[in-house]
Amino acid sequence: MSSLIELKDIVKLYIMGAEQLYALNGVSLGIDRNEYVAIMGPSGSGKSTLMNIIGCLDTPTSGEYLLNGRNVSEMEDDELADIRNKEIGFVFQTFNLLPRINALYNVELPLIYSGIPKSKRIEMAEQALVSVGLADRMLHKPNELSGGQRQRVAIARALVNNPSIILADEPTGNLDTKTGDEIMMLLSDLHEKGNTIILVTHEEDIANHADRIIKIRDGVIDEDCASVKSVKSSTGTSE
Repeated sequence: MSSLIELKDIVKLYIMGAEQLYALNGVSLGIDRNEYVAIMGPSGSGKSTLMNIIGCLDTPTSGEYLLNGRNVSEMEDDELADIRNKEIGFVFQTFNLLPRINALYNVELPLIYSGIPKSKRIEMAEQALVSVGLADRMLHKPNELSGGQRQRVAIARALVNNPSIILADEPTGNLDTKTGDEIMMLLSDLHEKGNTIILVTHEEDIANHADRIIKIRDGVIDEDCASVKSVKSSTGTSE
């Protein structure tokens, strides 16, 4: 059975005058359905470029990217937009919520672009907000919510289209430790329910919530290994 995500010899090259900069230089990896993977690396390592390519926000200079068996590395912009809307749920560090509309409408937005009828959109958005514990905050605007609640709205929006992948970019970066732990527990719960989660972070403790950690350095995969959590689970040890 093929992987949900297959990257084959991905290169991303930026040309700046006479200089060539390889943000990614021959990256190959597979991610299976229902995996929980963390991508780590220092600033400038290529992890953000890799995330952008996986999320269809950018295209590789060369190489092949298969998502659900479809070659997205050769798609046009409108096809990529369709993939982003239907296959990938994004969770960003800065939440990216529209401030003038309430939580329910923020979650409903991706469904508008999918052409789903209004009554069905509202039902799906309500279900997504219930699933992240915000049944009583649906009509609140972002400025009426705490940071953790805003990130839960963002996660509900990522979930609402039932995407193949939830791509979380530094999802606890703007949160205090306690709230960040709550968001990571929510992502773990979503993984246990069958979601494929790819977490991008520079923090080791956040990465260890995943089962597998891929470390990027200088545009190449430096390490691909099981997380501390996964090793402890397989050996039957605990904290």
